[in-house]
Amino acid sequence: MIVQAVPKPDFSLFVPMIQLSAVIITYNEEHNIGRCLDSLSGVADEIVVVDSFSADRTEAICRQYAGLRFLQHPFGGHIEQKNYALQQAAFPYILALDADEALSAALKKAILDIKKDWQRDGYTMNRLTNYCGQWIRHSGWYPDQKLRLWRKEKGQWGGTNPHDKVEMQVGSTVAHLPGDLLHYSYYTVQEHVERAEKYAVIAAEAMRQQGKGATWLNVLFSPALKFLRNYVLKGGFLDGQLGYTICRLSALETYWKYRLLRNLS
Repeated sequence: MIVQAVPKPDFSLFVPMIQLSAVIITYNEEHNIGRCLDSLSGVADEIVVVDSFSADRTEAICRQYAGLRFLQHPFGGHIEQKNYALQQAAFPYILALDADEALSAALKKAILDIKKDWQRDGYTMNRLTNYCGQWIRHSGWYPDQKLRLWRKEKGQWGGTNPHDKVEMQVGSTVAHLPGDLLHYSYYTVQEHVERAEKYAVIAAEAMRQQGKGATWLNVLFSPALKFLRNYVLKGGFLDGQLGYTICRLSALETYWKYRLLRNLS
């Protein structure tokens, strides 16, 4: 008599996936928020949008998505607003996106795989930016590694406004995911100029509050070094005319920031 081996049952099939909260802050994002929310379909177990009183159709668009929680809260800074939004999440696992971002198909699959077998405290991903209709793969903009998926108890938003980042507790374990976080940044160069001016003011004030100052060396040389790093060392020239524009405006933002900080000191 031939005795056939009985295969061992795969108990991993019965392990439930973790529940994931997607958290987004918004302000006048009617051109972006629908794309962001669509990319979260099938990935997030809840979506929390914290809005700072948009005057456009952002709220109306968000309320079209079943199960989405739409909250409004006064804006006190990028870091402060994102930490407030973080605390509204019901689940202990967080996926944080900006309204002008979306998951690529490859990144979406990677996150779904992680939900079945969560092993680390946090996960990073590359962010690929679309600038005036062109994907930018150099200029210091790619790979723009971001930590956006983590255990809530292990990290929160920090950094210096407006350049926030997730800061993990000491000893936290982090791994990198395949796929790109798609970032739809600026639709026109003028929009970039206006945002750079705004961010320079926010950054200068944040640095002043931290007790930092600026010398004329910062004002004169930091922008030049920023341009050379991004355009030459980071291959901005490979992105063509838009690469030059990006590197020039990044240098200008640095100049405006240090000039303002010196005037504030």
